Amino acid sequence: MASTLIMNEKIRVSEVQLTGLQGENLGVVTRDEALAKARELKADLVCTSLMSSPPPCKLVAKGKAKQQAIEDKRSATAGSHPAKVKELRLTPHIEEHDYDTKLRQAAKLLAAGNSVQLVIRIQGKEGAKAKELLERMVKDLAENGKKQTGIQVSGKQAAVQLLPL
Repeated sequence: MASTLIMNEKIRVSEVQLTGLQGENLGVVTRDEALAKARELKADLVCTSLMSSPPPCKLVAKGKAKQQAIEDKRSATAGSHPAKVKELRLTPHIEEHDYDTKLRQAAKLLAAGNSVQLVIRIQGKEGAKAKELLERMVKDLAENGKKQTGIQVSGKQAAVQLLPL
């Protein structure tokens, strides 16, 4: 359905293909007849598409059409927000309790539908230890998310990105 709702007097065509309150086909009628029928039934006349001639219009209980349009818009925006990438930073020498906390945070973010970027800052020869830690983290988060990229170890950091399942 179009984002703008065309209803009642805003419909500017001479004839419409009318559908009744229960979905029954009432045939092609003039705009004025359709509006009179809508008033008589205390309903709104709603145009569903302007792409055909005559345009299909339906009778909808008063106020229902607007409410339906608001709900459609809300559900469309609810599902369309892009997944954010949240970054969690760790250290190569992380203690067990802190590891568990980061693991819970990552699981919660993945469950909410966000991607998680796990980053470990490294100095000197900590690269191997950082990679081990990331591999362990990925394995522990296997039921929440999957790796988008492999574990990348560059000069100053080791990172991996997880996508929600």
